[in-house]
Amino acid sequence: MTAVRRLILAALATVATAPAQAQSVADCDWLASAWLLAEPWEQYSRTFAGGDVRVALIDAIEPGAVPFHLLILSPPWDELGARQCRVLSLDPGIGFSGVDFAALEAWYDPATGLFFSVPVSVYEEATADFGDRMLDFTLNQATGAIEAFVGHMGE
Repeated sequence: MTAVRRLILAALATVATAPAQAQSVADCDWLASAWLLAEPWEQYSRTFAGGDVRVALIDAIEPGAVPFHLLILSPPWDELGARQCRVLSLDPGIGFSGVDFAALEAWYDPATGLFFSVPVSVYEEATADFGDRMLDFTLNQATGAIEAFVGHMGE
């Protein structure tokens, strides 16, 4: 195990003990439209698992303070050979204030499947300000299950 991976796992263990907020994972709807893919596509879309999994940044433009979502195309495939399509949001219809897509990291853990981690910003209504958080999500390619949580960074 590399030193970087050990540090990431230690950081995740810390985040896992911090208060976390469950996220919204929904079937693709209007938010998954190609016209909402952040540009340039090459910069805001990445593949994993030999190309079977694609994660892309969506910029829905509105609501203005929280327009960013993640599009996830992944196994399992349906009877026509299409992958499942999911949209990951902060809450249903409410995105993130920012997503540091360039910092998106992923690795495979046989116990949980693919694990993703990406820094995000969220709008905090109580303070009318933005807060930096870490979005962690897992993908089980066999079942299609996606679990996601946002936790405070550095706690």
